[in-house]
Amino acid sequence: MSLLTLNDCLLPNWQAPPRVRALITTRVGGVSAPPYGQWRAGLEQPGGLNLNPKSGDEPHCLNENRARLAALAGVPIAWLEQVHGTQVMHAEAVLAQQAKGEAAPQADASVTAQPQIACVAISADCLPVLICDRAGQAVGAAHAGWRGLAAGVLENTAAQVAALAGNEELYAFLGPAIGTQAFEVGAEVRDTFLQAATPAERVATAAAFHPHPEIPNKYWADLCLLARQRLARLNIQRIDGGQWCTFSDPARFYSYRREGVKAGFASLIWLI
Repeated sequence: MSLLTLNDCLLPNWQAPPRVRALITTRVGGVSAPPYGQWRAGLEQPGGLNLNPKSGDEPHCLNENRARLAALAGVPIAWLEQVHGTQVMHAEAVLAQQAKGEAAPQADASVTAQPQIACVAISADCLPVLICDRAGQAVGAAHAGWRGLAAGVLENTAAQVAALAGNEELYAFLGPAIGTQAFEVGAEVRDTFLQAATPAERVATAAAFHPHPEIPNKYWADLCLLARQRLARLNIQRIDGGQWCTFSDPARFYSYRREGVKAGFASLIWLI
């Protein structure tokens, strides 16, 4: 079975400084079998690069998939146990815990100013966000489902990247996430974001929720637009990405909403 290559991944197209490296995996290039496999000719087959330890996948498959990704990136990866919260870890501290054989810390973002350490977000339908500063002094990766996004995970991550870099001019890249045409939410989700919005943001926030034409009190939510609004609140002007829908692209991405399986791909960022 062939090893993971860059051809199996997405390389973010953004204006990051030369020191910054980033990549986003797909469901191709690993060893996982269905229901965590890869998709070819309309059929799921072995060879999936599932990276979510909560998926129920075989441990030896997860370990091999993670080893392949680390080999491709050429740097150690600070894996987290994501819990849809706002906690941000320093990636070097995560690696120190890994070296001691300790369990991955519960957090949904990591940051670092040290080279050759990868911050990572595992996702499927949730939104991975990569952040760096203008000079390439620090980087961060955040996992932003709607709960974490509403609670401030992007604000926390950006603040720590800026503090490490000594530079408040930040760039952000939005990875693949569930698109507006598939992300059905209840009125309570809309209300959560509206209550957290400033008066100047309320109209734009409401515009991120489109009423379901057939089901009362249900909406189609634009997760990427909500993230852009939060990043704009931080005066982050350069925001790229956000064009991929995990739900509508089974050949490349896992999607819990589509498949009911908690598989996941990874979005990495590091400094050289």
